[in-house]
Amino acid sequence: MAVFTPVSQDELQEWLNHYDAGTLQGMSPISSGIENTNYFVTTSAGQFVLTLFEKLSFDDLPYYLHLMAHLAERQVPCPRPVANKTGQLITLLCGKPASLVSRLAGISQMHPTSEHCRNFGQQVAQLHLGALDYPTRQSNPRGPEWWVNTAQKIRPFLSTDQRHLLSSELTFQSTHRFDNLPRGPIHADLFRDNVLFEGDRVSGIIDFYFAGHDAWLYDLAIVVNDWCMTSEATLDPVRVNALLDAYQKHRPLAPGEAQAWPAMLRAGALRFWLSRLFDLYLPRSGELLHPHDPMWFERILRHHKDSEIRWAL
Repeated sequence: MAVFTPVSQDELQEWLNHYDAGTLQGMSPISSGIENTNYFVTTSAGQFVLTLFEKLSFDDLPYYLHLMAHLAERQVPCPRPVANKTGQLITLLCGKPASLVSRLAGISQMHPTSEHCRNFGQQVAQLHLGALDYPTRQSNPRGPEWWVNTAQKIRPFLSTDQRHLLSSELTFQSTHRFDNLPRGPIHADLFRDNVLFEGDRVSGIIDFYFAGHDAWLYDLAIVVNDWCMTSEATLDPVRVNALLDAYQKHRPLAPGEAQAWPAMLRAGALRFWLSRLFDLYLPRSGELLHPHDPMWFERILRHHKDSEIRWAL
């Protein structure tokens, strides 16, 4: 995790005085995430999550916070933003935009079973459908334009073989955008550590700060690339089919989606290979920063590129 902006208990209590959130009883840094500073906060009124935004501005944040509120109203298990006494969802703390949201029960399942995948596949479909009437539109902030810009920055650090892979994949993706696929607001970062379970039941979906408007199939590909991989960076058909079958029961595929699936899996792998390369070679200073190994998503991308992949395995 990264703690880019340390917060003292006195500073937090002063900030909380502007909320009807009780008296501070404890705070602790959250051991995941590399984009923002996050703390668990316990007060006399309950348990919350405090986030200080290191990159996003005051103007950026309403999209994400109101999307969470929108989904929570539609029974999608995600955090509810807490407004201060004047109705603001975002205020300044230690010089950074900050928000307080409800803390959800449960733990992440880092070794999901097919039953976890089945239950989560259903929840992904409900998230997509629940967000469909969200009135604000924002492009995916880490879509193709970001891929190209980031590739230019990290290219000098790559081997000849990696540069060739990156160039060929960017060329491939530029001709496989599938603009006719069903789309809407997507989470875009539905990794296992952003999903909470109580038993086999999904109890929380967190960290919406990469959300944007894109193909639902792309969001689903990001999920499968994290939830359904073996230790050899190959797809586990049992978990893949459990997740996709459950998703389709709530949001059946539209024409063209099955054909686009292999390219979307590659797109999801490319996006996270690039972001992990960037975090490794061009890191920000953080109190606790442990970038993920980019080699894992390079392996996944090569697997997808070299394999014949169908929608149903």
